[in-house]
Amino acid sequence: MIADTLLFVGLAADSEGPHALFLRALFFIGMLIVVAKLAEGILSRLGLNSIVAYTIAGIVLGPITGLVEITEYIHIFLSIGVFIFFFLIGLDEIDIPGFMSTIRGRYFVAATVSVIISILVSLLVTADLLGLGFELGFDAESGDFIKLEFNKALALAGILSLSSLGLVAKVLADKGLLKELIGLRIFTAVIIAEVIALLVVGLTIGDSSDTVSALGILKLLGQIAGFTIVVWIVSAKALPRVMALLQRFLNVPELSYGLLIGGLFLVVYGAEMFGLHGSLGGLLFGAALSGLPHRMREDIMPGMRSTAEGLFVPLFFASAGLHLDFSFIELPPLTIVALLFVPMVGKVLASLVGTYMARLDTPIVLSAGLMGKGVAEIALLLVLFETDVISQGVFSLLVITMFGYILLMPPVISMAVSKAKMPEEMSQPGTMMPSFARHALAGVMVDSVMDRSRAYPDPDVSVDSFLSEWLVPGQTEYLIMDRGVPVGTVSLTRVNFRRRLFFWRRSSFGETPMRRLMRRGPPHANPDEPIQDALERMAENSMTIIPVMDRNTGQFMGMVSSNEILELVALMDEIREEARQLSVGDD
Repeated sequence: MIADTLLFVGLAADSEGPHALFLRALFFIGMLIVVAKLAEGILSRLGLNSIVAYTIAGIVLGPITGLVEITEYIHIFLSIGVFIFFFLIGLDEIDIPGFMSTIRGRYFVAATVSVIISILVSLLVTADLLGLGFELGFDAESGDFIKLEFNKALALAGILSLSSLGLVAKVLADKGLLKELIGLRIFTAVIIAEVIALLVVGLTIGDSSDTVSALGILKLLGQIAGFTIVVWIVSAKALPRVMALLQRFLNVPELSYGLLIGGLFLVVYGAEMFGLHGSLGGLLFGAALSGLPHRMREDIMPGMRSTAEGLFVPLFFASAGLHLDFSFIELPPLTIVALLFVPMVGKVLASLVGTYMARLDTPIVLSAGLMGKGVAEIALLLVLFETDVISQGVFSLLVITMFGYILLMPPVISMAVSKAKMPEEMSQPGTMMPSFARHALAGVMVDSVMDRSRAYPDPDVSVDSFLSEWLVPGQTEYLIMDRGVPVGTVSLTRVNFRRRLFFWRRSSFGETPMRRLMRRGPPHANPDEPIQDALERMAENSMTIIPVMDRNTGQFMGMVSSNEILELVALMDEIREEARQLSVGDD
């Protein structure tokens, strides 16, 4: 190999010793990173995604020229890249509080139906439910193709059914759609679908050496539930407070960043000990930390992103290119056709059925958004390949298929939005996702959307008076004030409230004060904090409103509601449309 010739001068006589192998790995890693980043810069001018550029770099250095091969040392770096990549997916794309707050909404119905139908259609191929002899698995010992066990088939079907929020958010941002109402609607549908599909994959991509049984599934669910609870408590509740406390008392450079990296590796180790795949541990750790306050994220994320985007992510996706070859042409023609078209057709039909069933406006546009995929899928496919679940031929074919999605879906989404007839009063999602605010409302502070002029009911107001005098069309949650201090909230949609009204006698409404129905001790926001932090607090507490208090004096200043934030997004949309029409008129 050319690489061996280049290294010959610098190696000791024992060319196969540990030190020589380590030097060879450094050469390979250096080549992969340099070529991958150069390819990113060159191909970005052609509008190609960075993931495509990294993978092409791997193809050039591996299968085409033979300059780089995967060694044991490189494999360690690649594994770290997997964990960091999924940590970033959890941190940026998984919005658990926002996801939970949408469960009763139409967007949740649309996304859930879409994922379920898509998985069922994909299982026709991955599990060979019709008995057509697809045999997508791979026996590492015999080298023969085998029929996938159902849990492995379900993992592959879940990967083929994923929607990639990272890709869709980038498309929306590049096209100026992220701050428009249609962008919010696409974003909401895609993030719900991605969370559901990732949960399915996470349940099945771990230690699957046992055959599927009811007891095995219950055991796995218990392991994941227990591990998730521990990770969530430690990561979401304890770790941010510990980092804030240590930053205050210890003068150590990059302390929080070091704690975050170390914590990630410990969580990955814990996941493997629980029989789960380390990538699921990284994903959960990132999702648990997605609610970090904005200021803490700003301190930590630059270093994390530099490490990931400059080193591990390019190396990881370049390694996917190293594994690519033309062995997929040896697969049966029926298998190739089925893998290429059945999941794709199933995804299209599932997206349309889900959006139409939920009676959402612009179903074609939302369906196009749900079809955005390709980035996380490549990473998960590499995990399946490394664990001998799928063969090199199946891996190569599916990665090339994901390239097609990455290249084709951005123009498809843009065309769907431009061709769609938008209704005059487009329906809005009932909840504003905190993760959407991180992408679309960066720099918007609470003070910018705070309502200072509203009047609020007293806790001693009777239920009868509240229902007759205080209800506002379209508003479901109300702030209760006692002498200028917020003391509670009342939500008309909460089960507790409706149940009490149902069982109480109508004649008692005039005597019952609202303090008996209100939810006490609401959290508050500060006027000088980013709106995404306030949304995070609202989502965590299942609230659509939050009082705003002065940071120094503790004085009540006003209220922020998710409706007002949604109106801000709609206003941005209207202003942009008016500006576009004015520019057309000037021309």
